Formats: sequence, structure tokens, C-alpha cells
Amino acid sequence: MIREEIRQELFRLRDPEYQMFQTKLIPTVTTDRMIGVRTPALRSYAKALLKQRSADAFLEDLPHRYFDEDQLHAFILSEMKEFDRCLAEVERFLPFVDNWATSDQLSPKCFKKHRQELLPYIRRWMASGHTYSVRFGVGMLMQHFLDEDFDPAYLDWVADLRSQEYYVNMMRAWYFATALSKQYAAAVTRLESGALDAWTHNKAIQKAAESYRITAEQKMYLKSLKRRNREWLPTGNI
Repeated sequence: MIREEIRQELFRLRDPEYQMFQTKLIPTVTTDRMIGVRTPALRSYAKALLKQRSADAFLEDLPHRYFDEDQLHAFILSEMKEFDRCLAEVERFLPFVDNWATSDQLSPKCFKKHRQELLPYIRRWMASGHTYSVRFGVGMLMQHFLDEDFDPAYLDWVADLRSQEYYVNMMRAWYFATALSKQYAAAVTRLESGALDAWTHNKAIQKAAESYRITAEQKMYLKSLKRRNREWLPTGNI
């Protein structure tokens, strides 16, 4: 009953124009799985469900039929305050994630206070072989371990990761571009050494060159490191 009530509410909130926009932006999700609910409305609904304690039955009802239900699931987990429960729910949910948007917008706030406890799980997600679990693991490493808890070894975790999946390698490039803006000296040595595959190497430089947090001199040097022999990878979004 909770599932049907939630689904009815999502259809009440739908925006047909936004549905078409999302279909183009997220090619791994078919149109028939898109309801078209805007992100602010989903976030607000997720908070309301948590307050009403109506979320538990919904979280257990996997897999969901609609992309918007997956998004709602991600936003509910992102608001959870209990680390152990949130981590268990994330582990249960990740195998069902099938797109970059849900992977990227799954960002539990409670992880910030439990970073060291999170590290073994990040390594496991990155080694899982499931495209969007791997992407999520790299994203968590980028979000939580490029500032005060940074260790140069984490750069090697991402550099050593090899995949033919566009959505994994784009996240690896995004990670290194962010690392260049926050930990330039350590990150640039990995590019100088050729630690990354050519496609990810060049994409990281491209994204870094677009950042306002990197100096003009650094951008000029990074562009000099671009490699000509780029392995082919399929195109995608984000």
C-alpha cells in the first residue's frame, strides 16, 4: 500500500517536459521508466517520508519500477542520520542502481562524520565490478578524502582502477580534475608518470582546464601533458 501511495504522489508531481529532458540526459534509463519529477520536489518528499516513518517499507521494496523511485530512495538514504543503518541500506541499494544520476545523487550526510569507517567500503565498491557501485565508490573518495583526510595513496586507488565503462572513467577523470584543484602537487605527479589510461588522463586535464580553482600557469602546464594516443571509449553523458 505504501508503494502505491508513493507512486501516486510521484505521478501527481510529474512534469512531462522535465521527463523528456531527463530521457536525453540519462540514456541508460528508458522513457517508460521516467515519471519526470524534479529534483527539489523529490528531496522534499524524501524528508517528509522520513519524518512520517513511511520510508521503511519503501526502502525494502527493491527493485523499484521507476527511475524517480530510485532517486527518491537515494534522497531518503542521503538524509539518514544513523551511520550503521545508512551504510547497510546503501549496500543493499547499490546493486540496483543503473544510472549515473542516482549514483551521484546518493550522498549520505552522515558519512562525513564516519570517514575512516567508510574507507573499507569505498575500496569494496571500487572493486565490485558493478559500474555504478564503482562510480559511487570513486565519488565518495572524491567527496570525503581530498581535504583534511587526504592521503596520496588514494590517488593510486583511482589511477590503478581499469574499466571500459564510460561512466566509471568519467568519474575517474572528475576525481583527478578535483584532486588537481585541491592537491595539485600530488595529483600532477600521477599525470606526469602516465599512471592513468590515455582517455581518462586527457579527460581529467580537460575538466581541470575548465576549473576556476586552477591557475592559468597550472592549466598551461597540464595541457602540455596531454597524450595523443587516446584509447576509444563509447560516448555518454556526465
